[in-house]
Amino acid sequence: MPPTLASLVHHSALKLTVRAGEDRLDVPVRWAHVSELADPVPYMEGGELLLITALKLDAENPEAMRRYVRRLVGAGVVGLGFAVGVNYEEIPQALVDAAQEAGLPLLEVPRRTPFLAISKAVSAAIAADQYRAVTAGFAAQRELTKQALTAGPEGLLAALAAQVDGWAALYDASGAVVATAPEWAGRRAARLTADVERLRERPAPASSVVGGPEHEDRVELHTLGTGRRPRAALAVGTAAAPGTAERYAVHSAIALLTLTTERSRSLHAAEQRVGAAVLRMLLAGEPDHARAVAGDLYGDLLDAPFRVVVAEAGSVSAARVVDSGARVALTKPSAAALAAASGTNGDPLGALTEIVESAAARAGEAVLVVPEGEGETARLVVLAADGGAAVAACAQYAAALEAARAGEQHAGADEDELVVGLSAPAGPIAAAAAYKQAEQALSVARRRGRVCVEHEQLAAGSVLPLLADDAVKAFADGLLRALHEHDATGRGDLVASLRAWLSRHGQWDAAAADLGVHRHTLRYRMRRVEEILGRSLDDADVRMELWLALKATSAE
Repeated sequence: MPPTLASLVHHSALKLTVRAGEDRLDVPVRWAHVSELADPVPYMEGGELLLITALKLDAENPEAMRRYVRRLVGAGVVGLGFAVGVNYEEIPQALVDAAQEAGLPLLEVPRRTPFLAISKAVSAAIAADQYRAVTAGFAAQRELTKQALTAGPEGLLAALAAQVDGWAALYDASGAVVATAPEWAGRRAARLTADVERLRERPAPASSVVGGPEHEDRVELHTLGTGRRPRAALAVGTAAAPGTAERYAVHSAIALLTLTTERSRSLHAAEQRVGAAVLRMLLAGEPDHARAVAGDLYGDLLDAPFRVVVAEAGSVSAARVVDSGARVALTKPSAAALAAASGTNGDPLGALTEIVESAAARAGEAVLVVPEGEGETARLVVLAADGGAAVAACAQYAAALEAARAGEQHAGADEDELVVGLSAPAGPIAAAAAYKQAEQALSVARRRGRVCVEHEQLAAGSVLPLLADDAVKAFADGLLRALHEHDATGRGDLVASLRAWLSRHGQWDAAAADLGVHRHTLRYRMRRVEEILGRSLDDADVRMELWLALKATSAE
């Protein structure tokens, strides 16, 4: 610890005597300074022990001494050393009373103790304290390095918490808590998620301090990683500001965790290359080869039903057709998903990658993420466990984007946003079919201006909502235009008659009864329909197309 007035008083070689301020001797001394100026305050920084002989002071004037002492206290001077036997044989009572009144420690310095000896003692104590701090810092660095190599980030956090006598937490790229030490700090760390997310928006490296005297503890937040976007964040909670040794430990932890994240990035790139090879084998119908290549990296994923997700960033029209029958069931967006949706820096695929991989890492799941293409042709293919955290995180992120897109800031705007297609559950043998399902769902989502569509729910619903597509409506209008033009002249009701006849599966009597006409009249109208359209109603394909066209136009 740094030198204090008490340690100087107990220094056997200095022979100092306390004459005032006995209860304030535990204050640290930053330096010992000699000044005979009547007003040395302009040259003080605070924390000094001021040494004087009262050469230019009216030390016996009570009012002058009160003003002098008040000025010293206001400047942060922590103590006053008065040399006796030089200008005064003893400390004047006026100065003693003023120091006692202001609570300023007053030390009597005997004539045989030179001021230089006091300055040397303070300097030596400061140097010794700094040496101890540096030595402790190096020892902490060795311990943190050992833990990082043998026990990973969790061991490093535990060692760091012990070094700073507090707690530490690691956050992933999405701002979610990955690990804490000790375990009881998990709740405190979770409350700082919003602060971590705000810190991630600042240029890296970035740090901030949260909390203060009115909080449980003082928390420092630091981003980790060397890239433009932080890969993770570190929180360190302590009762007070860290000292020199603790600061060494914190900086060592930042360096080690940064190395870990950068190494993880290289490993992640290699894993992606392996994942791309595994995906190609699955799509080529070679599941056994895919399992062999995947090994332990993706082996668990291929042993259970998985989902295929295909995502791309595409221009989305502001005009939307909401199809409740085909809408994927999305859970309420999480805070992390909302944050990613609002701060993707123009890279929704990158944000989706972070969200999915972070969710899988927290849940201990295997997930296969393969980027494809670049620029406008970029897309993302994901294989994730059915019902797992990665699929849920993907749905939450899509919901967050859907909610943001529906807000005022997106009203009437066309911009590049995320479009996602999700397959039904499948196994390695059916991977190619699942990939095709995801692409089909992606195509539907793109046409309708939706963020996410799930193939399984499309298949389980009705085909009729699909008729709301603009292309289908255009086809229907063209197919029935001649009949509508005929009816507009008042020469008959061919469209209504056709609808009634088709709905009754060609039963003349039932259809004629629905229309309130004779069956011969209905037969005549159907012949006119065939003549006008140039198609035979005996053809099942013609009847199907006409029925779908009628349904499409009636949905307007």
